[in-house]
Amino acid sequence: MKVALFVTCLVDQFYAEAGVAAVRLLRSLGCTVAFPPAQTCCGQPAYNAGYWSEARQMAEHTLGVFENADYVVLPSGSCTTMLRAFYPELYRDNPRMFARASSLSGKSYELAEFIVKVLGITRLGQGLAGQRIAYHHGCHALRELGIKDEPIALLRNAGAEIVDWPAATECCGFGGLFSVKLPEVSLGMADRKLSTLPEIDVLTSADGGCLLHLSGRIQNHRLPLPVKPLAAVLWEATQSRGTQMAKGQTREENPHAG
Repeated sequence: MKVALFVTCLVDQFYAEAGVAAVRLLRSLGCTVAFPPAQTCCGQPAYNAGYWSEARQMAEHTLGVFENADYVVLPSGSCTTMLRAFYPELYRDNPRMFARASSLSGKSYELAEFIVKVLGITRLGQGLAGQRIAYHHGCHALRELGIKDEPIALLRNAGAEIVDWPAATECCGFGGLFSVKLPEVSLGMADRKLSTLPEIDVLTSADGGCLLHLSGRIQNHRLPLPVKPLAAVLWEATQSRGTQMAKGQTREENPHAG
């Protein structure tokens, strides 16, 4: 299984541990991981701001970088949505580019989604045993891609207790440009969401933007609450294993392994 890692801007700049963890995790599951050095921003900020011409320039570059990859895996639901849902939308009136965008769209996956849906793996180990974890469902992953059960299954099957958090699926208020244009509303949404948290050990999410926003408010309020990107938590989940997960499965259980 050959995978190209699209590390995303926020992982590159703020959550390097998520990129490293994603590589280690995928390799431990039998994947060959490449990191194309020419990758840049996917263009989502420009797309969201309505600068579609500039977004197309960045999209075309990204298409060239990842076009020959078997699979493209991203530790981000938001950037995965850009590739899968919004790239084809950018080229609705250009059949040639639409075909290229649709091809990339069909092989782009958020990390947890890839592990569960493509690799067919739902158990990584027991490295999270006894931890009380709250999972924030980023809006793009949840509402655009329908990713909800995959990260929860991986965390729970690694021994974590996923706490009952009434606001788990509520927007954190980041919303990219929304937090810039309406900062007071954005901060109010984050504070309200955090006020509903029960006692936990770790808050995690697949989206760096959401984590930055929530961790900023956590620091502002001096809350003793660790925040970790999902990729890092999933790698931690594997650390109790004596042998690699892939070796413990039959090919029928994991037909894509190797």
